[in-house]
Amino acid sequence: MAGERAGHGPERYGGLRRRAVLPALAALLLPSAACTAPAPARTPATTAGTATDAVRLLLARRAAAVLDRDEAAYLAVLDPRADTLRATARAEFAHLAELPLRSWDYHLTGVRRTGARATVHAELRYRITGYDTAPVATPRALTLAEHDGRWYVSADRPGAGGTEQLWQQGRVRAVRGARSLVLGVGQDERTLRRIADTADLAVPAVDRAWPDPWARRVLLLVPASRQAMAALLGAAGDGYRSIAAVTTGETGGTGPTPADRIIVNPEAYGELSDLGRRVVLTHETTHVATRAATSPATPTWLSEGYADHIAYRGTGLTAARIAPELRRAVRRDKAPTALPPDTDFAFTGDADRLARAYESGWLACELIADRWGERSLTDFYRAVGGHTGRAGAVARAARDILGTTEADLTARWRDSVRQRLG
Repeated sequence: MAGERAGHGPERYGGLRRRAVLPALAALLLPSAACTAPAPARTPATTAGTATDAVRLLLARRAAAVLDRDEAAYLAVLDPRADTLRATARAEFAHLAELPLRSWDYHLTGVRRTGARATVHAELRYRITGYDTAPVATPRALTLAEHDGRWYVSADRPGAGGTEQLWQQGRVRAVRGARSLVLGVGQDERTLRRIADTADLAVPAVDRAWPDPWARRVLLLVPASRQAMAALLGAAGDGYRSIAAVTTGETGGTGPTPADRIIVNPEAYGELSDLGRRVVLTHETTHVATRAATSPATPTWLSEGYADHIAYRGTGLTAARIAPELRRAVRRDKAPTALPPDTDFAFTGDADRLARAYESGWLACELIADRWGERSLTDFYRAVGGHTGRAGAVARAARDILGTTEADLTARWRDSVRQRLG
């Protein structure tokens, strides 16, 4: 995940790069539930095996009800005695009305029955039409109760590592741009339209810079507040106080490119100038475009530095304006001697160190583009991400793509920092 931090002037931001916001998927213990499987009116369940079959059919009925926009069928699988759950489910179903769903299904990962009750672990997997080539997966923990030979859902909550979903925070409003889809809660249409317009400028800017195939469109989520944003990410709200946006998605997978979302913090994003907002969304869109070429071998300074390099191109901002914290360090004769480790990008730590980390990564990518050319910078990024692991990735790419050593690249970067910011 990447995060952009508002501050250090109206156009400046920093942030965070994590490997993923979605939890690692557990190995499937049982066959998945098909979203269109039929279910009998009453499903007897007297053994563990038939209980599992009944659960599978019940979840299939629930999934089909979501896709069919059938509220009565959606509520029919809920325990008639669970008044609070039914009220919550009725509200959430209404909140989903504008969500353009391509798929919605549940994959069982475990069923444990004790008498007339069962504990179920499943993954809710869904895709947004026109944007997701692979599903978003979020774990759910459900409690089922059996009444008169029929099973009902009596409780539904996030599973281990699971997070709140946007529609659980309120009614989702959808605004479509030419190259974007913005889904918001607690936001007026004008605000969402402006975000879509900015995203529509970011997509072609990134496409001109990144030559590899990518979706060339972005999906953005805009919750009602910073705290709501943190809930979507399963984190504490205070850590996102000055984070304007984050990008979610797995990196380094072997399957289809997973679903990316740019999640906007309406509070910090709202404090930025128009240029600042464009820089932020261009940066985040760069992460979406480069996802397939980014892996655990990619150091954070490179992934964030490259995104900054693309975001700042053509803005006319000087190095001193873009890298104020690094400039202050240089002027205090405390310029860094090595490119920042991943730990320096944690926004729960020192804010100034975080800013210097981003600025250092940006200047490193600027150096490569200036000294070896834009194409070499792109090739360097691909080569690092394509390495088998972190160890040796930068050294080999420096040798194969730039014709130099990692030590020489670092030395040139140190000189560049002093020359451009001294």
